[in-house]
Amino acid sequence: MPRPATRCIARSTWRPLARAVGGAGAVESAAPDRASYLRRPDLGRTLSAASRLRLEVEAGCDLALVLADGLSPQAVQDHAPPLLAALRPLLERAGFRVAAPVIATQARVALGDEVAAAIGARAVAVLIGERPGLSVPSSLGVYVTWAPLPGRTTDAGRNCISNVRPEGLPYDAAAARLAWLLDAARRRGLTGVALKDDSGAASLDAAPPPPGRLSDDAQGAAVTVVHMPPL
Repeated sequence: MPRPATRCIARSTWRPLARAVGGAGAVESAAPDRASYLRRPDLGRTLSAASRLRLEVEAGCDLALVLADGLSPQAVQDHAPPLLAALRPLLERAGFRVAAPVIATQARVALGDEVAAAIGARAVAVLIGERPGLSVPSSLGVYVTWAPLPGRTTDAGRNCISNVRPEGLPYDAAAARLAWLLDAARRRGLTGVALKDDSGAASLDAAPPPPGRLSDDAQGAAVTVVHMPPL
């Protein structure tokens, strides 16, 4: 009986994707093939034994970046490199110590928790391929988790940025939102339902008033300084 087709990031595309994001390692989940990945979600949340041995602790690491194939490997290949290119200067400005990206195959979101724990990162951002509908077969989702605990962190402990693609949420906007969430998570020590995404409000607050009109805070003042939360 022929083996089911493995629709994941093929080994032949690891190196081009790794080069596109400036260098990356590769790991696999415990799901041996795509059929197992679809039937057994738990396997996609767990690193294979061999992958666990390949990961090493990076002292003082703030953030792990995981590029996961999910349901749309093509989305990761298309959208992860430009998103990371827009994100890196924002993280550098904010002083984040970021580990080299990790490409993960047959992977679900929670696999990022295991990667972060293995390398000793305080937070993880999982960039995962998604298929939100027949009309959108290739879209990138980003899941941010502070202090991830393998097997214990639930979806309620994560923040999500969805529909990252040129026709949806543009890369620059997604990068700004992700950087804001990471900085807020670092300041408050948490993510999930307790961390409201106010990145859009912060951008509005920082916008200058329309020409010919002072902001409310500037009425009667000679100089107005508008503060924006640091990224």
